[in-house]
Amino acid sequence: MKIFSKLIILLSVLILSINTSYAASSLEIDINVEAAMKKFKMEVNGAEKFLAKSEAVLVFPDVIKAGFGIGGEYGEGAMLIKGKTVGYYSTAAASIGFQLGAQFKTVVLIFLKKSALDKFRKSDGWEAGVDGSVALVELGVGKDINSVNYDDPIVGFVFSNKGLMYNLTLEGSKMTKLDK
Repeated sequence: MKIFSKLIILLSVLILSINTSYAASSLEIDINVEAAMKKFKMEVNGAEKFLAKSEAVLVFPDVIKAGFGIGGEYGEGAMLIKGKTVGYYSTAAASIGFQLGAQFKTVVLIFLKKSALDKFRKSDGWEAGVDGSVALVELGVGKDINSVNYDDPIVGFVFSNKGLMYNLTLEGSKMTKLDK
């Protein structure tokens, strides 16, 4: 039991320190965002046409999620409007429950409604599920980008090293503007 307590304390310190110790430069973020967008366009048929209808795209290329009973995730990314970076953001979330291990993922949020984009950009910390709803896209057999509902204000895609991830949620993820 003593080892378990030490592991929880160690993991908690690690998760809390990710925010301060992993401060990527704007250049690093831009390079990673560009790579993530290339992957998105390669893996999602019709992505280019879909992106053309967007007001903005918020990309978190490397979100790390780790947990051992208590978990958390953190990542930094950039918002693109017409392909140009207009701001840098972080995403963070915490969770409690059965979980063990670590995972890297890429999150791409596409703003399809100007009102949702304006609300996001005016917020001082925006939380998915509280301040706005994100419709996560699940693409599988028989589905393609054309099945996405364009009435949703924000549409999200989540990728891992193995491709599009299924049955995930962004609920509780807080996104905050960074000064870079």
